[in-house]
Amino acid sequence: MRLVPLALIVALAVPAGAEVRMTVRSDGKKVIYNVGGDGGKSSDLKWLAKQRNRRSAYDAAIERYSDQYNVDPILVRAVIQVESNFNAQCVSNKGARGLMQLMPETARRYGVRSIFDPDENIRGGVAYLADLLEMFAFDLPRVLAAYNAGEGAVTRHGGIPPYNETMKYVKRALTVYYGRPYGDAAVSFAGRRDGKVLQGGFKAVQATAMIPGFRYLGQLAGSR
Repeated sequence: MRLVPLALIVALAVPAGAEVRMTVRSDGKKVIYNVGGDGGKSSDLKWLAKQRNRRSAYDAAIERYSDQYNVDPILVRAVIQVESNFNAQCVSNKGARGLMQLMPETARRYGVRSIFDPDENIRGGVAYLADLLEMFAFDLPRVLAAYNAGEGAVTRHGGIPPYNETMKYVKRALTVYYGRPYGDAAVSFAGRRDGKVLQGGFKAVQATAMIPGFRYLGQLAGSR
């Protein structure tokens, strides 16, 4: 009898469009599950909207590094929600790890030595978000697309890459951030604190051509 590879079993068992995750329990057993499948709560925008500014055991680190890097902590919590559902041992099928799902190369870039350590993982993830906010002129859809697909992909496409996973990711993350289902918005500007927390609101900034193909498409919030 031929053995079917585990990856194939997972691929067949998970609905199309779902994001495969794995966590390692305290007893060492690996548990594979999916996030964002059509049948799960994570894909329900109304449920996600209720997770806005979710409190957790990681609040102290989130607040500390958000203040240090001048990033809205509500944005950090939104990223953690859609990346790992606040599971510090989460591992994606692409190798992203921890609360903020850092890829190993991203972790190295930001000096994260213990990628599953919540404090280090949050520090690296917030530092990366801060750099992306500067790079993409505080345009949240592009910032989140870059966090998911890489800044190079956003630069090449001059905006959100036409990847189904990335487009769904941006919609889910902004749903959590704004606390309401996010619709067909082109661009919104937020995440810039300028000395104060934005509390999930909007702050228009002057868009500049930070990357090739960057165009100001106007300030537009998610659908009500």
